[in-house]
Amino acid sequence: MAEKNGKGGIKIAAQNRKAHHDYFVEDRYEAGIELFGTEVKSIRAGTLNLKDAYCIAKNGEIYVHGMHISPYEHGNIFNKDPVRPRRLLMHKREINRLEAYVQQDGMALVPLSVYFKNSRVKVEVGLCKGKKNYDKREATAKRDAKREMDRAMKERY
Repeated sequence: MAEKNGKGGIKIAAQNRKAHHDYFVEDRYEAGIELFGTEVKSIRAGTLNLKDAYCIAKNGEIYVHGMHISPYEHGNIFNKDPVRPRRLLMHKREINRLEAYVQQDGMALVPLSVYFKNSRVKVEVGLCKGKKNYDKREATAKRDAKREMDRAMKERY
């Protein structure tokens, strides 16, 4: 699942599929994340869960809450709490802009994916608007209709 581009490789470590079900993604931002060494090793091993993760912007900083990184099995005393809040690294003007957007009704910051870009861990943060139940049903119906069309086209050829 590694994707290559001109400057180096991008390897996706985890994706938050539930976020696309629960939110409309209005905009996407790339951010670095402040981690300890054993956490990076654990992410490389693939023990990361973004299912219930969310971001909070306050006092000019953005933190990710609910991101679960399992303790590194060879890490002994250097392992940290698996669900501790982790600071995201972005430019100050981007943080201020996102903080202003989050103040609006219905807007939220949600981590969409975690990936390696040139051996650095990056987080894709989405500026999202919540979906209502009827929006979720409509999206599911569209997805199912597309699947049926694709299956019918495959059987035809």
